[in-house]
Amino acid sequence: MGFAAGLYYEAHGPDDAPPLILSSGLGGSASYWRPNIPALAKRYRIIAYDHRGTGRSDRALPETTSVEAMSADVLALMDALGIDQADFIGHALGGMIGIETTIRTTRIRKLVVVNGWRQLSAHTRRCFDVRLALLRHSGPEAYLRAQPLFLFPPDWIAAHDSELDAEASHQLASFPGAETVEKRIAAVRAYAPDLIDHSATAFWLVIAARDDMLVPVQSALDVAAPIGWARTATFDWGGHACNVTDPDRFNAVIVDFLRD
Repeated sequence: MGFAAGLYYEAHGPDDAPPLILSSGLGGSASYWRPNIPALAKRYRIIAYDHRGTGRSDRALPETTSVEAMSADVLALMDALGIDQADFIGHALGGMIGIETTIRTTRIRKLVVVNGWRQLSAHTRRCFDVRLALLRHSGPEAYLRAQPLFLFPPDWIAAHDSELDAEASHQLASFPGAETVEKRIAAVRAYAPDLIDHSATAFWLVIAARDDMLVPVQSALDVAAPIGWARTATFDWGGHACNVTDPDRFNAVIVDFLRD
C-alpha cells in the first residue's frame, strides 16, 4: 500500500515482474479487482489504484474533470513509481482511461478494455439517467443499492444478496459525495476517442459480455473495430462486472493474452 501523485495504490506480486496496472470503473476503487489480483500477481507486478476523488485517494476534484485528466493521473503515478511502460487492464471508465493513455503516449504495451465503449449508446445513456435520478432524488443509499442491477446477472445477485448488502454498507461509509459522482459520470459521457487515426502500437484486447445490463455487447466490441490488430473475447454470461462474477475464466483470458 502506498500514496503517490495524490493517488492511493496497492502493489502485489514480485518486485521484478512486469508491471500491470488495474483501473476500475465508475466506483474507482482498487478493491474492485480483489477476485483477480491473486491469480494475476503470480506473474505480474500489480498496481491497483483508487481514482482521484474516490476511495483513499485525494478527494478534491476541480469544477469539472475528464478522462484526459484521469489518464494524466495514471502517468503521474507511473512516474512516481519509476514505471516507464506497463500493461493495463481497465473496466468501463477504467478502459477509457487506458484508451486515452494508449493513444496519447507510448507507455502502454498491452491494453485490455473490459465492457467499455468508444461511443455512448442510447441504452447506456438511459442507464446513467436513471442512476443520476436515484442519486439526486433518493440519495446515496438508494443509488448504491441499485448499483448491482447494472453490474451483475440476476442469478448472481440472488446468490450473493447478503454479500452485496454488506458491500453497500461499506460503500456508503466511504461514499465520495454526489457532486463527485456527477462529475465522474459527466466525464464518462463526454469522452469519445477518435481511434481511427491514432498511431499507438500497443496490443489490444477488448472483452464484452453478452448479458451486460449497462453496455450493449456490440457497443463494447465496437472499441476494437478501428484497431486492425485488436483481439476480442466475448463472455456469454457474467454481466458488466464479468471479472467479478466469472473470475476464473476472466483471469485465464487475461493471462493468455498477456503471455502471448
